[in-house]
Amino acid sequence: MRSSAVRVFLIWLALMLAGLAVVRHSRFTADMSFFLPTHPSAEQRALVGQLQDGTVSRLLMVSVGGGDVAQRAAVSREMRKQLAADGDFLSVQNGEAGGLEGERDRLLAHRYALSPAVNPERFTEDGLRSAVTDTIDLLSSPAGMLLKPFLARDPTGEVMAIIGQLNPGVQPQVRGGVWASRDGERAMLLLQTRVLGSDTDGQALAIDKVHAAFSQATKASGHTAVTMELSGPGQFAVQSRETIAREAKRLSMISSIAIWLVLFWIYRSFKLLALGLIPVLSGTLAGIVMVSLVHGTVFGVTVGFGSALIGEAVDYAIYYFVQAGHQGVDQWRRVFWPTIRLGVMTTAIGFGALLFSGFPGLAQLGLYALTGVVTAAMVTRFVLPSLTGPGLKVPEHGRWVKGFVALLGQAHRARWAAVAVAVAVSAYLWKERDGLWDANLSALSSVTPAEAAADMRMRSDLAAPDARYLVTVTAPDAEGALQAAERAGARLDALVEQGVIGGYDSPARFLPSAKQQQQRLDSLPAADELRARLQKALVDAPLSAAKLEPFIADVQAARSAGVMRRSDLEGSALALAVDSMLLHGKDGGWTVMLPLRPAADAHEASIPAPQLEQALAGSGALFVDLKTEFESLYGTYVHEAAKLSLMGVLAIAILLAVSLRSVKRLARVLFTLALAVGLVMSALHLAGVKLHLLHLVGLLLIVAVGSNYALFLDRPEGGEPLDGGTLLSMSVATLTTVIGFGTLASSSVPVLQAVGITVGPGALLALLLSMVLVYPRPSDISAKAAV
Repeated sequence: MRSSAVRVFLIWLALMLAGLAVVRHSRFTADMSFFLPTHPSAEQRALVGQLQDGTVSRLLMVSVGGGDVAQRAAVSREMRKQLAADGDFLSVQNGEAGGLEGERDRLLAHRYALSPAVNPERFTEDGLRSAVTDTIDLLSSPAGMLLKPFLARDPTGEVMAIIGQLNPGVQPQVRGGVWASRDGERAMLLLQTRVLGSDTDGQALAIDKVHAAFSQATKASGHTAVTMELSGPGQFAVQSRETIAREAKRLSMISSIAIWLVLFWIYRSFKLLALGLIPVLSGTLAGIVMVSLVHGTVFGVTVGFGSALIGEAVDYAIYYFVQAGHQGVDQWRRVFWPTIRLGVMTTAIGFGALLFSGFPGLAQLGLYALTGVVTAAMVTRFVLPSLTGPGLKVPEHGRWVKGFVALLGQAHRARWAAVAVAVAVSAYLWKERDGLWDANLSALSSVTPAEAAADMRMRSDLAAPDARYLVTVTAPDAEGALQAAERAGARLDALVEQGVIGGYDSPARFLPSAKQQQQRLDSLPAADELRARLQKALVDAPLSAAKLEPFIADVQAARSAGVMRRSDLEGSALALAVDSMLLHGKDGGWTVMLPLRPAADAHEASIPAPQLEQALAGSGALFVDLKTEFESLYGTYVHEAAKLSLMGVLAIAILLAVSLRSVKRLARVLFTLALAVGLVMSALHLAGVKLHLLHLVGLLLIVAVGSNYALFLDRPEGGEPLDGGTLLSMSVATLTTVIGFGTLASSSVPVLQAVGITVGPGALLALLLSMVLVYPRPSDISAKAAV
């Protein structure tokens, strides 16, 4: 027998090692394509593209408060100096004239291809006179410091024209030479990270560097009274990840200790405690392996949700150890395993319905749960008996069992009360059916209202692009995409002038289309013609035409060099800015994303969608409200999940009908599960909680766990006696479930709390209602025993 146990263990170990090898080479992703349908629309593709790679997803906003204006400005300048020298930031702006100094030479070299001011009129006598005069006037301003060393090469001020378009729209106000908030009480910085917004590890590193720069800046300046506030998509993503990880670790430790103490009190064996982990670990690994092999990519959300789903595997080990420990392994296989197997099948069918979803995320969730639950059950059935051996013993807990039996004997008296409650719950849910579910994705966010308000305030102070709105255009090639962006930009410029929007970003400002560049270069006159025009234009001007030979030489060099390519920007912040907004799709096409800024006086930083859509009509550009699009997509996602769950419940009902072979028994079991789910939904809604995706997962878990309780308590109706081991195992399984999920209910993280407040009470309700509605009256059991 010992050799058999060793063989089984080695087979299990070999399979686990093979699974680990698959997992090691699996691709995991945490992006929002989990919520995308199999065939997403253009708006939906733009949504995920912006969240993953877009410019807005890389923005970090810094607010320096406290102290006085001079102190805040000094800290701001020192932070910009440190961060601008760090390769992890492609842009660090605080309003200083030298903010783009690192790109000045590149802008100077390509100024005639980049400058929006270059046209034939600019190089006429009048155009030259006006441009040079404006440049000379600009020299006396702080911004002129950037231009002064290159006056003889750029007397028309093309570099400043370029810089002006790189920061279009409403600009923040300036206090102490740096950007400041609207009320002037905070210095402001706007950062753009090199790493993608979807790279949470990279964002975390960048955020650490911002904090380090602030600490060093305060020490270097001696202004320790100032404070710093940080916001942006990357900050929220990192903060949410850290909060969830911290909460999950803390709560898991608390619940694990509590569950281990309960199980040790029941088992009185460290060996059984350790062996009880085998089904759970096996199910988790099998779920990941199957999803990886079938889908190629495993969503992090799948693993998170699925791990909660196969928490039912803990119950399988409890059933086996307690029931087999009281009546023997052979008796467990013959008497109890068929009931457990039926419970496993109901769970597998329920979650298996998700396999038919048009959303890959839901299909993965169904495959993960189905594989995990079935694997855990099979390991319990075939591996645990071999490892525990025939001498499995669990101490008797007579007092507990006697108390359970006494309660069962009286539970049937509450049946009519349960029916009355069911009527009330049904009426309430029907009445409130339109307000039960929350279509707002923010319900899943761990960002607090205060943090969201601070983000909106800082975005308004900086006139930063909003993470919500963008315009997207597509084309077969990069040149076509840039031309389309320029056409869309012309229409957006009109909206900026009208005050409909505050501004927008475009890759065409950093890399104009070849067509646009060539038109600008064609505006440049030949050397002799330019020299003659300068002589006439600058008569009596402070700047002599004779000193502008470097300017004439640069103009001729630009004519000869031709248009600028993407390769000419390689290694610069300009190249990264282009790449963040000009994306090469997997289908070979190109997509341009133009993030929009709301108008300064817009209510709640909103942009009127009808005006944008009307302005862009016929241009091929698409206006996307990411928040509205995501919430619509999320609502569709939840609706499909609910529909498939109902299909799963129908399949479960058919399976139970075939297995129980009794309309009365079937009705009792289904009525019990439905009432448990309905009571939880009603209680949550009465408490002011709107249901979302995590609550739906929790309701599915109630059905999965509750079906086991109902089937065990239904056994006397089928002529099988209910022994003390069964009652004890059910009590322990319920207690561990309530502890495990009830602990999550105390979490401050919405996604964890949602599962906790659903499954914890739901599991207990499922057991109590099964006792009331499913377990037969003692008189009926006695009558059957007499027969």
